[in-house]
Amino acid sequence: MRTTVGWQADRPGTALRRVSFERRDLRADDVAVRVDYCGVCHTDLHAIHALPETGDARLVPGHEFTGVVTAIGPDVTRFRVGDAVAVGNIVDSCGLCAMCRAGQENFCTEFPTLTYGGTDRHDGSTTLGAYSREYILRDRFAYPLPSDLDPAAAAPLLCAGITVWEPLRALGVGPDTRVAVAGLGGLGHLAVKLAVALGADTTVISRSPDKADDARRLGAHDLILSSDQRQMTAARNRFDVLIDTIAVPHELGPLLGLVALDGTLSQLGHLGPVTLQTMDLLIGRKKLSSAGSGGRPATAAMLEFCAQHNVTADIELMPSARVNDALDRLGQGDVRYRFVLDLSDLS
Repeated sequence: MRTTVGWQADRPGTALRRVSFERRDLRADDVAVRVDYCGVCHTDLHAIHALPETGDARLVPGHEFTGVVTAIGPDVTRFRVGDAVAVGNIVDSCGLCAMCRAGQENFCTEFPTLTYGGTDRHDGSTTLGAYSREYILRDRFAYPLPSDLDPAAAAPLLCAGITVWEPLRALGVGPDTRVAVAGLGGLGHLAVKLAVALGADTTVISRSPDKADDARRLGAHDLILSSDQRQMTAARNRFDVLIDTIAVPHELGPLLGLVALDGTLSQLGHLGPVTLQTMDLLIGRKKLSSAGSGGRPATAAMLEFCAQHNVTADIELMPSARVNDALDRLGQGDVRYRFVLDLSDLS
């Protein structure tokens, strides 16, 4: 076993604390990664809040990180010690089911092994995440980090980035596509950047007029205020693809009204129940879809695309010792647009 240091949550509502814990020894197809930068995701906050009040829970969050390979198993040929890598929210899958064979390991029918809170496929242990100085994973789920990408600002690409990249590519977004992005947060700002880089005519939909400057800075061509009924009416049937990143429950009808004939609303932000009128889909043959993370080919392609087009997240970098400040501010929506932890203070 290998000892590392990280930030652990024990109970909801209590601060994460610095702890030492054990990582497994390397298996034949494993790599060990020194974690340099790890993004702070809303999923981390949800996982902490979902911890039981009693019992022996142990959670080390963190599932979007970059770092450097420090050791490799004997069967590893894709990496060498010293290589820069990026890792997302999946660290293993069955590799045999139809989804895995199609390169959609994120939809593995036996369920993928998550970077934290998952179940190791070999020993049944619970995975502990990357709010830590070292991580060990199967080499197939680490990705070469292009040298053109800043490693801190690239870390959120492995969660927020791939989450919006997947529907943008699946829906064929390109220069002839009219795209709207609802919500300008951690997901939304990367959806705007990627849609613009793909050549799409891109609009932001927001209830906040103070997001207009940010929308333009990110490359959007327009901003529609969802609170202004005249603007919403004027934009009816306008967009081929609408990427909905709004994280709280909300009505889908007004957004579907903006979708063009045969267009698609891809709902990514709120993962709970939704209600809608079938007529909102029927009139215009509109489609409602969703997506979750991405498989290995898509993740690798996204990183290469981002390197070519200089796409990274807008981040606020913090020493990992301020992880509790980051989580508190994230819960209040006080971030533009992604916190990233610098794990070097754990050395």
